[in-house]
This record gives sequence, C-alpha cells and structure tokens, in this order.
Amino acid sequence: MKSELKEVSPTQKELSIEIDAATLKAAYARVSQKYSKGANVPGFRKGYAPVDIIRMRYKEEIKGDVLQEVIPQAVSAAIMEHELHPLAEPHLHLDDHENVVINGSVPLKVHAHVEVMPEIPEPKYQGIAVTRRVKPVDESEIENLIAERLQREAALIPVEGRKSKLGDTVMTDIEGRFEDQPDGEPIKADDLEVKLGDEGIEPSFSENLVGVNEDDVKEFTVSYPAEFTSEELAGKTVHYKAKIKSVGMTEVPKLDDAWAKSLDEGYKSLADLRKRLRADLEKLAETDADARDRNNAIANLIEDNAFEVPGVLIENQARNLLNNFAQDMQQRGVDLNQVEAQFIEMAYGNMKQQAERDVRGAMLLDKVAEMAKVEVADAEVDEEITKMAEYYRASPEEIRESLEKQGGGVDNIRNNLKTRKAIESVMEKAKITKGEWVDESLAQPEAEEKPKKAAKKKPAAKKAAK
Repeated sequence: MKSELKEVSPTQKELSIEIDAATLKAAYARVSQKYSKGANVPGFRKGYAPVDIIRMRYKEEIKGDVLQEVIPQAVSAAIMEHELHPLAEPHLHLDDHENVVINGSVPLKVHAHVEVMPEIPEPKYQGIAVTRRVKPVDESEIENLIAERLQREAALIPVEGRKSKLGDTVMTDIEGRFEDQPDGEPIKADDLEVKLGDEGIEPSFSENLVGVNEDDVKEFTVSYPAEFTSEELAGKTVHYKAKIKSVGMTEVPKLDDAWAKSLDEGYKSLADLRKRLRADLEKLAETDADARDRNNAIANLIEDNAFEVPGVLIENQARNLLNNFAQDMQQRGVDLNQVEAQFIEMAYGNMKQQAERDVRGAMLLDKVAEMAKVEVADAEVDEEITKMAEYYRASPEEIRESLEKQGGGVDNIRNNLKTRKAIESVMEKAKITKGEWVDESLAQPEAEEKPKKAAKKKPAAKKAAK
C-alpha cells in the first residue's frame, strides 16, 4: 500500500491511497471462496460450483465485499502512517467508481478526506482590554422589593356590610356559552379569583362584578375584540353566568419598623431593611458585572485569535443548541409540528454562528489552560461533586452515578473546572478599566419572530377573564 498526504487546509487533509494488486487479488480469492462454499447454483451441488461461475453470478456482491475488506484497512493504515487524528469518519471516494477492477489485475486508488483539529497558535490572552460597568442601584428598586414583600405578606379578608368594589377580589364559579354555539361545550371554571380593576383582568369582568355580594348570581355578556390575546375567544361573544362565592379585600401590612421586625430576619428597623436590601442589590450588581467582564474578555480573546474551526465540531454544537431550543419551546407549550420549517432553518443558521464562537472559545481556553499549566486535583473534583450533591439534595455517590449514565462522568467535571481556571487566568492578566453604566439591553434588536402557536385548544376560563 502506498499513501500520500495533501494539506487542503488546517482542518482538512486528503489521503491518496493506492492498494496494491496483490492485496486485491488475495481478498478477491477469499471472498470468492466464501461465496462458493455457500452458494446454491442450479446444476451443481452446494459448494461445488466452479469459482468462475460464482464470480459471474455474484459479481456485484463480491465486489462490494472486497471493497469493504480492503478499503477500511488501507485507510486506517494510512491514517496511522501520517499520524492523523480524525474528528469523524473519513469521507471516501474511488477513482472511476463505476469501472473499478477488484480481481488484482491493477491497483486500486482511494481518496480519503479527513477532518482534524488544527494547530492552534498560542493565543494572546495577556492584557485583554475589558471595560467594567457596574449597574448602580436605584432607590426605586429597593422600594419595589419592599412593595413586593408587602404584597406577599398581605392577607385577603372577607368584606362585610358592603358590595364589591374596584380593588376587591371576587371568587366565583363561572360558566360561559358562545353566542354562535349555544348548545356547544361551555367554558367552565370553579373558584376563579378575579381582582376587580386589575390590569390583567378583562375590563368587562371588572365592570360586571362590581356591586355584587356573596351568593349573588350575575349574568353578563362579553364581546371580545378581534385582536384579543386568546385566539379561541378573539372576535367571539360569550354569555356568562357567575355564582359569587365570596368577596374579599386585600389588607396590606403597615409599612413601619414594627413590620420590618416582624419579618423575623434580624431587621432592627425599616431603615435597616432598606440598608440591607441595598447591600444585597449592590452585591448582585457586582456579581453581574463579574459575569459580563468574563464574557467580554472571552469575546475579545475570540476576536483577537483567528483560526479555522473544524466544521464537524460546529455542526455538533449547533445541533446541541437546536435541541435545547426545541426542548425549551416544548416546555413553553409550543407544538413543534406547527412550527414553520423556515423558522427552524433561520434558528439553525443563527445557532451555527453561535456554535462556531462556542467551539472557538472552548479551543482557545483549552490552549490557555495548557500555557498557564492549569491542573485540577482530585480533591477539587470531589469538592465540586459535593456541592452538586448538596444542591440536588442527593449523595455524592448518586451524583457520580448520574454523571456516568450521562456519559463522560467525572471527566466532565474535571474539564469544567479546567475551563473555569483558564478563564480565571485570562481575567488575572486582563487590563480592566472602570466605565459608566450602559444598559446594553436597550440597544438589543427586537426579539425574533415567535413560532406559530400550537393547534387550537379549548378556551380556558382564566384566559377569558384576562
């Protein structure tokens, strides 16, 4: 066997392989003999038909088996000879495939296209410029948190001596029938809570349920606009009957020192609560800034160190991203069968771009880890598994077993820790300057068009009121 290596690109290699005639002749004889022993040929006892007849009768089958025997062996030998490390199965083609001769009269020429990891030049990771921007804590954020906490501590108490009014919460059993289908299946809901006047409540419900008492029965009609949020109700007219079960009002605690102390979290006063909330928000802002600094540093690392990325790795990562995207859509109730192919293609195109950055970043960080002589001790792996066990409320042994079942096992943990340390190495050498806060979300483009909704479902009564 002879072979030559051609450098197509840093990630693409082509092997030109010549399988000698003697190897072909021997394989041709072995395969022919195998067919001869098991063949039933009219006029001959099983296994006694002349080999020439067998070769004529099973010409294509023998040809296929000979090629299956000699080509993989030759390609594997050539890969070893040239010390290649393929990332995927090589792509093969034969010269003049239709007229290939396998009887050993002439050599066989094969071309193998092999994708490999490129030689990554040592990245310039020292002194990467990063502008650190920390979001300032606005007083309104603190007051919003306090207002939310007050609402969580609020209690719904029965209304006595008056009818319902805006701001009250009415609990009702409700039944609705479509005007154009009076005998159709009705919309039903028991114990439906309607907060009168709330912005999330259909105005017609608030208007018709103001002025009711417990045990009242109220009938009313709602004509939904064509652009109503629920597709099943848009443009429809529904006649409702509501049985009032209770009317309540929300009683919010008084905002004072006594309430702050009642939270049983060690607050000495309302001022102390505000002070500690600010400290928490400032700590969170610093943590967010740390994450942005790391992301920006890696983005600059990728930008400053260009090299060819293997296509097979990009494809694999893009498929992973697409699968995660599909699972997310399913969890949000999207019927994937209703999603247009054009949308999937557009999403996959975007994901290929992200996938290339992901793979390039991972390869660069692996090189940084090598340059920085990053090592991960077994004790560090054990500590990480212990943290995971505490988070998932499982034992370390159960976490290890789960990791093994997922594939990769503990090696995945080790690699993640190595990547984390490589990022730390980048940040230790980065040139970080402070900058004014910029809300980057305001500059983001509009969200991509959402996929089509799933097939129609029966209207939910809660949606009818909202």
